Amino acid sequence: MATIDIAQPVAQPAVAPAVPASGWANAAPLGLAGFAVTTFMLSMINAKLINIGVEPVVFGVALMFGGIAQLIAGTIQFRNGSTFTGVLFTAFGAFWLSLYAIAEFFLKDVPLTQVGHALGLFLYAFGIFAAWLWLASFRTNVGVVVSLGLLAATLFVLGAGNYSGNGLAIEWGGYMGLVVAALAAYIGLAELCEITYKRAVLPLFPLAKH
Repeated sequence: MATIDIAQPVAQPAVAPAVPASGWANAAPLGLAGFAVTTFMLSMINAKLINIGVEPVVFGVALMFGGIAQLIAGTIQFRNGSTFTGVLFTAFGAFWLSLYAIAEFFLKDVPLTQVGHALGLFLYAFGIFAAWLWLASFRTNVGVVVSLGLLAATLFVLGAGNYSGNGLAIEWGGYMGLVVAALAAYIGLAELCEITYKRAVLPLFPLAKH
């Protein structure tokens, strides 16, 4: 979910330099990897493709890779002058850290009958946030627009499933999350290959006009 432009290599370079003018490397592939891996693991459980008993392992990954690593990536993107990806990675790093904290420390204080409502509220809130990021994404590329739109929809479906106790909705949200993880992985791989090979390898279909 990043803003690197891979437009026609005529008036402007098709590939951003490996080290921007700030002296800091592009951290977007790291942020995308952290989001993709953690989303994949949790979605496998939501989709009931893996037993829920392994969920504590997901929270460990949510803390270190989805949370801290993505938070670092977002901070670097701010340092590089990329506000969109800075907001994106920092916020979703905080999302995973919040989910870890809720599961490990705070959910036990919520009445059992209200746990679904609490998780639903959490997911609805970040679904709204993903939707406004989606509205700001239409000068990035098609991959980012599609992934953010689907991410918002996934969070709303999961929120509704948890709030109402509808296991089928949570399962569908899990399958949607797997697609979101695949899109994030694709965008991250496209950017990493672009940086490594100094040319566009996987298309992202940029939307910004020059």
